[in-house]
Parts: sequence; structure tokens; C-alpha cells
Amino acid sequence: MFEVALDSSSGIKVEVCRICEFVWFDAGETQTLQARPLPEAKPQVVLPQEAREAIALAKVQQLAEQARGSDFDSAPPDEWWKSIAAFFGMPVEFDAPAKKRHPAVTWFLAGLIVTASVHAFFHLQEAVQLFGLIPAQAFRLHGLTFVTSFFLHAGIIHLVGNMYFLLVFGDDVENFLGPLRYIALIAVAVFVGDLLHIASGPASTIPCIGASGGIAGLITFYALAFPQAKIGFLWRYFYYFRWIRLPAWFVFVLWILFQIIGAYEQKIGISSVSSFAHLGGAAVGVIAWFLTRKSAPLAA
Repeated sequence: MFEVALDSSSGIKVEVCRICEFVWFDAGETQTLQARPLPEAKPQVVLPQEAREAIALAKVQQLAEQARGSDFDSAPPDEWWKSIAAFFGMPVEFDAPAKKRHPAVTWFLAGLIVTASVHAFFHLQEAVQLFGLIPAQAFRLHGLTFVTSFFLHAGIIHLVGNMYFLLVFGDDVENFLGPLRYIALIAVAVFVGDLLHIASGPASTIPCIGASGGIAGLITFYALAFPQAKIGFLWRYFYYFRWIRLPAWFVFVLWILFQIIGAYEQKIGISSVSSFAHLGGAAVGVIAWFLTRKSAPLAA
């Protein structure tokens, strides 16, 4: 079977076989064909090397985000220990901010706290009575208990929980602020947290111990400095598990709401957790962020 096509420019009828797809020309027809000019080639735009690298990196990041899944049905973190921590109800950090320095102060401070707390565990009651912060006797030992109470903890769970938050979020804050401002943030957060705890019950004779007031300042600063950082939780229902990732600012708002509820429970005497100290430390974290928010992370 043949199909006839008409070339409009030369008036030549071209016969094409539908089966074998061969083309037939009559004698002399090929000499009358006219060459058509090729379209002009469009000039190619060559991007600089830096631009090509940036585009490639953005594409890789986009593919990585797609591989992780949505925030409410995401893949587990790459580090195995984060899955273990999340299994026990701890939040984990996804996509940690890039670090330019080793968090030496954070690790050194954690080492001091662990050493002091473990040593006190062998005679905990005596250590708490001697070195804990007692609101009714706030300035005993010349005010030294504002410092010593920070290094004591009521048990292994109390200690591990505080050290977890210190190590996970403290390294990023130290990287942002630098060692000196980082230490100042913790010290002021501890002091203000203790003052607010004392103000909530100035006649109380119950000792207060723990590093959570200072750590509350770190958590607050982290949430304000890295609001879009993803915090992951492992949601469990019997044998059903699902990872949920939430932005740090949203987790911080939830945390503040829980602290306000906890402060009310503390005030009426049904909670032994000092939520007032947490709120005092958080207030310092907010102020520190406003004072340093225009600063870039210091170079190593």
C-alpha cells in the first residue's frame, strides 16, 4: 500500500510505502527539490561553575527531602541511637544545623554534672540537704547553693533526661554563640530560674536541684535561632510506629504551654517539678536571642 504526499514548495508527489517505509521519486524529481535553510541555532547560555554547583546541590536536597517523606509519615533518622532515644519518648533532632566548632564546653559541662551527680547518688539525701537550693534559706553557704544545686540530680532518670537535652541542643547553641556567651547564657538562665522558683514559694523548705533551669534557656534559644529545624517524635500505638517531624518553633510553643500548666500544678502543691525555674530560664533564652539574633555563628 502506498501513501502519496505532496511537497508544497516544489509540487512533487512523494510516494511512501506504508509497509516497508521506502520513498519513491519519479525520474528527474530529485533535481527539482530545493534545500531549505536550517533554523538558526539559539545561543547557549553557560552558567558559572558556582551557579551549576548550587543548582545541583538544591536538587540533591530536594531529592533527600522527598526520600524522607512527609512530616507526619517520615523516614527514621540515620543515626541508630536517635531511634533508641525516640523509643523511650525523647525528641530527636533531624537535619542538625552545620557546626563550625567542636562543642567542647557542652561536653565538659555534661562531664562535670554527671561526675557530681553520680558521686552524690551514694549519699543523696545528705547531699541534697546540704547543697540543694532551699527557698526559705536561699543565701545559706553565702549563696553557693545557687551553683551547687545545678550539678545535683534526684536520680538516674533525672540526670539522663537533662544531659540528653544538654547534649542534643546545647552543641548547636554553643556553635552559634561561642563558648563565652554560651556559658553566660546558661549561668544567667540558672540564676533567674532559681530566683523565680524562690519567688513562687519563698517559705518552702524543700530543696530544689537539677540543671533544667539552665537547659530551659538553651532550649528556648535553640527554638528561636533555628525555628525551622525539624524535631522528630516516634508515635507508638501497640505495634504500630510512625515518625512525626515538627518544626522547632512549634515544639517550643507546646513546651511553653506544658510549663505554664506545670507552674499552676506546682503552685497548688500537686507537682514536685519546678516549672517556674523552667519559665525563668526560658525568659533568659528569649532575651539572649533578641540581643544576639543579628549575629552570625562565630568562625572556628
